[in-house]
Amino acid sequence: MPASKITVPFYGHGRQYHSIKDEIDRAIRAVLESEAYVTGPTCERFECELAQYLGMKHAIGVNSGTDALWLVLMALGVKPGDEVITTTNTFFATAEAIWIAGGKTVFVDTVPETNNIDPAKIKAAITPRTVGIVPVHLYGQCADMKAISKIAKDHNLWVVEDNAQGIDGHGDGFRQGELSDAVCTSFIIEKNLGTYGDGGAVITNRQDIAAVVRRLQNHGSVKRSVHSFGFN
Repeated sequence: MPASKITVPFYGHGRQYHSIKDEIDRAIRAVLESEAYVTGPTCERFECELAQYLGMKHAIGVNSGTDALWLVLMALGVKPGDEVITTTNTFFATAEAIWIAGGKTVFVDTVPETNNIDPAKIKAAITPRTVGIVPVHLYGQCADMKAISKIAKDHNLWVVEDNAQGIDGHGDGFRQGELSDAVCTSFIIEKNLGTYGDGGAVITNRQDIAAVVRRLQNHGSVKRSVHSFGFN
């Protein structure tokens, strides 16, 4: 008897939506009826809940995970010629964000046990032009942030975590964000915490980074009709 053919869709987002349709429809209707469609109270509540969930002080919603990365790098003062170390095993956007911010991407390889960035190779790649490190957490596993944090402190470098594919991952005695300057995440539908569309966030314990990112992502404005350099 021939085996029956089963078609498995590449994505199952429609099935997911129908399983929680009433809840999603209510939330969308509430936003539409609020007439606050860009940032606004719903976004602010989400930012507060995200920061609390991750045990951090600040969360700023942005258009995408890519935006989150390059806005943080700009807030940290990356300039042309600055070298930023990251992993070879990551999506294009990690390196793209470094380039958008004006930096030069320096790739280093991974450890075979986790396929996350190798701290020993980070150390070997540091030059006088190195300003920071962007480790990427993959497959629900954290990069070795204890070793990375020590290297960064020894060489006066900042650390920005890309947790778009590992949000809320825990390491050996640490949570994401505890050993870095900021964490960047993505909410595009394929990610661990995905939405029906795109979005991202910067999460940090540093007030100075939060203030600059919030200003940059809103045309340089923190007060109505008062602007400096920024984006949207």
